[in-house]
This record gives sequence, structure tokens and C-alpha cells, in this order.
Amino acid sequence: MKLSVEFPSVAYREGPEAVARLAKAIENIGFDQLDMFDHVVMGYPVPDRAPPIYPARMPILEAVTTLAYVAAVTERIGLGTEVLVLPQRQPVLVAKQVSTLDTLSGGRMRLGVGVGWQASEYDALEEDFGNRGRRMDEAIAVLRACWGDERIDFEGEFYSSTAMAMEPKPPQGGSLPIWIGGFAPRALERVGRLGDGWLATALEDPKRAEAMIRTIHEHAQAAGRDPAAIGLQMMLDVPPRDDAGKGFYGDRDAVLRRASSVAGMGFEWGALNATAIFQAGFRSVDAIVDKLAELFEAIRSEVGGPY
Repeated sequence: MKLSVEFPSVAYREGPEAVARLAKAIENIGFDQLDMFDHVVMGYPVPDRAPPIYPARMPILEAVTTLAYVAAVTERIGLGTEVLVLPQRQPVLVAKQVSTLDTLSGGRMRLGVGVGWQASEYDALEEDFGNRGRRMDEAIAVLRACWGDERIDFEGEFYSSTAMAMEPKPPQGGSLPIWIGGFAPRALERVGRLGDGWLATALEDPKRAEAMIRTIHEHAQAAGRDPAAIGLQMMLDVPPRDDAGKGFYGDRDAVLRRASSVAGMGFEWGALNATAIFQAGFRSVDAIVDKLAELFEAIRSEVGGPY
């Protein structure tokens, strides 16, 4: 199984050098992918708005900017987002940012996207939360056109470009991988029809996970695509939102059991959340690095590596 790390924004508290040091350590340990979490702002609870999933003041580095910083200090590891809330960003600009990252990193970008859940964040960015699913589909088409077409002529319901060019093209061209997060029926359909891979949250029930994979494959076949070409990645555990979930990464045996379960469900990628490692008690960059190295070796011994 290939292994990804969701990078912890909290590392910035030890300074920029610590962020670079952690990124290089994740690569040197042997991980296959480094992904950045995305939110631009987080809302406070107010009378007409429930509290968000995460604390309003949770530190979150901007994903694309941080990946550019990480790209400059690494050489091999894949770089991506897990997941970029695409419909709240202008897709032509996203295409340019990701193309530039792919160019300067030597073709290492994988773009993970999702529709998001926080209406107040859409409001703050002056985008429509209500039609985000339809705009997501169209934005993916815009990205493909910008990365692959010499002349960009796109006319959609929400976005349009007439006789435009975007250069340089990313090294991966129009095939730069777009992986899609979410587990709602509409998200699974989108993965099968448009995605290069599925970024799944932690699912405990193998039968439920297998049913979702089956649904993705059915939609891929209906769209004339090869289901076997769609990659599969699952988080080893959900992001901890209460005290009960904060000990997962401190329990080595639980992590190994979970990795084996994820591999057994058919996922060729497993994702470790380094912010959750921080919350499990590993409160410095050095401690996170040591824990990641320990878990990497243990998981590789338990389930094997990529072939």
C-alpha cells in the first residue's frame, strides 16, 4: 500500500524552517505523497449558524502556497491537496496555480478536490454554496481545458473562456490527476465519471466501503471509462474532533489493524493525518517526525509497499 501524509499546518508555530524540515523528513522517511488540507477561513458560531466542524481559530496554512514552499525543498514525493474546495475558487486561476506547481516540482502534482461543507466560508469568498456541485463538475472541465488545450474555448453555465491560451502546460498535461473526495451519492457518481481517484474518509464497515467502490465502478462503466484506472485512497482515521478520537495515532496496534483493514477493502493508498498525530500527544515537529517514521516502518511491514 502506498502511504500519504496530510501535512500539519500547526508546524508553522515552530517557524518556516520547521515546516521545510518536516516536509523533507516526510520525503526522506519514504512516504509517497504529501497532501495539504484546505480551508481559507473558518466561521464562528452565531445565532443563525451552528458551530463548524473545527474550531474557528484552528491554524490552517493556505494549501497551494504551502505546496509551493514544500516543492522547493523536496525532490521526489508527490504533492497534492486533500482536498481543495474547488467551487469556492476561480477555476482558471486554480488551473494556473496547479500547472505552475507541476512545472516547478517536475510533474509531482495530484489535485484533490471536494465541494466542501461550510456555507459561511463560501459567503466570505462571495461564492454560491447552493450550486457548488454543478460548478464543481464544470470547474473540472475548465481545469482539463487549461492544462490540455492549445487554444481554450470553453462555454459553460458558470464559466467561460474564449480564444485564450495558458502556458506553460503542466508536465503531466491534461492528464494531471484529479482525485475527488466525498461519499455522498453525487460525489461517488462524480468520481466515476470525472475523477482519476477517490479520496475516501475513514469508513469502518468494509461492506459499506466495498458498496461505494462498486458504485464508483458502475458510474465509470456508464461513462465509458475503465473502472480499474480509478485510484483509491482512504484515511486511516477520521480527523479527531473530540477527546475520544485523539488517541488513535498513539496506539500503534490500532493503526496497524486499521491499515490492514483499509488494504483489505481494496484501497491501494492509505492516508495518515499528521495533525491528528500532534493531537495524540506528539507536540513538536521532531516528535511528529519520529512517530511518522515508526508508523511508516510498521505499516510497511504489516501490509507491504507499492509494487
